[in-house]
Amino acid sequence: MTGFAPTVGVASTHPANMPKDHADLPVWNAENWFYEDWPVGQKIRSLRRTMAESDSHLFNALVLDIHPYVQDQMFAETEGIFGKRLVAGAFVFSAGLGLVATNCVNAFSYGYDKLRFIKPVFIGDTIYSIRSNLDKKPRYKEMGLIRASYEVFKGEGELVLYCEHLQTVKYRNPADFAGKTER
Repeated sequence: MTGFAPTVGVASTHPANMPKDHADLPVWNAENWFYEDWPVGQKIRSLRRTMAESDSHLFNALVLDIHPYVQDQMFAETEGIFGKRLVAGAFVFSAGLGLVATNCVNAFSYGYDKLRFIKPVFIGDTIYSIRSNLDKKPRYKEMGLIRASYEVFKGEGELVLYCEHLQTVKYRNPADFAGKTER
């Protein structure tokens, strides 16, 4: 879709506990948008990221995932159904969402729905993500609920993961939503 304002770096916070000339600089990869600013229908695409063996090992070590499909080359090649090692689904989820994540100071993760690992991702595959803003609705006195889909693709457009992210986001003007919230 066209006509939407950019989201990353639109505004920044101005911390009082640092030099003014530093605080006045825009914050990289941060947003200061509110519920009212969130455009339904907007889509963004990430840069690509190759799933390196070292990254996969570090992630597996961090989360203690020692499944043979992700850690044992000999097993994967001789006994595994794919003939090579997989990248852990949890890592594909984390990296895929991280590619389009921003640091909005007014948004808080509410959870994920419809998480599906559609196709395997292997060491050396390159992924990218598309986030689509699906809908929003007033929910609480101070915050509304927004829903975005994340599609992670590998190679030249093969869908490997789908999920929906729910976030609560502060209203700029909570009074505008009085009587419209669920709670």
